[in-house]
Amino acid sequence: MNLRSIMTTLGIAAVAATLLPGPSALASALPGTEAGVPEVQRLAGFTPPTQDRSGVKLSHAAAATRLRNAGLTIWSSGNCSDRLNPNCTSFEQINSGTIDGVITLKNASGCSINVTGGTEDAHGSHAGYSHWNGYKVDFSRNDCVEGYIRRTFAKVVPPTFGIEQYKAPSGNIYTNEGDHWDVLYW
Repeated sequence: MNLRSIMTTLGIAAVAATLLPGPSALASALPGTEAGVPEVQRLAGFTPPTQDRSGVKLSHAAAATRLRNAGLTIWSSGNCSDRLNPNCTSFEQINSGTIDGVITLKNASGCSINVTGGTEDAHGSHAGYSHWNGYKVDFSRNDCVEGYIRRTFAKVVPPTFGIEQYKAPSGNIYTNEGDHWDVLYW
């Protein structure tokens, strides 16, 4: 949990909003995070699958229902789902293939997964294989899912961004960004 989340939990969100930079500003300041690294560099050496698996665009309600029905949890620091608010967690216009991917990870790993990021305007780029375009989700770190990722997928050395990266046989890319996992579902 970051300082902003703690302050919000304690009911002093107004202080957090005044004293702390927003998520986009924080991410831009951290060179190892998605917003601080251009897509061409983040995806260097990675090739999208030949078959498009992105599926169709979903509404926030449809995506959230599918996640919850599959046993995943959703957390928003702002307790909201407005796509234009960087403090919300939104799935508006997310690809059905992305939702399928995170559900598949939960089922294959047997781990609990708490989704903390989707298509909201907090992740930098709106181009290419981005959160905004529906290709990515963020989820909380936990020992179970981290163990599964590290045992099951191929480690990318050196990582193109983040602390560590793993590539699934499907081509999906799992990036440890410190306080969460950022996952690209092609």
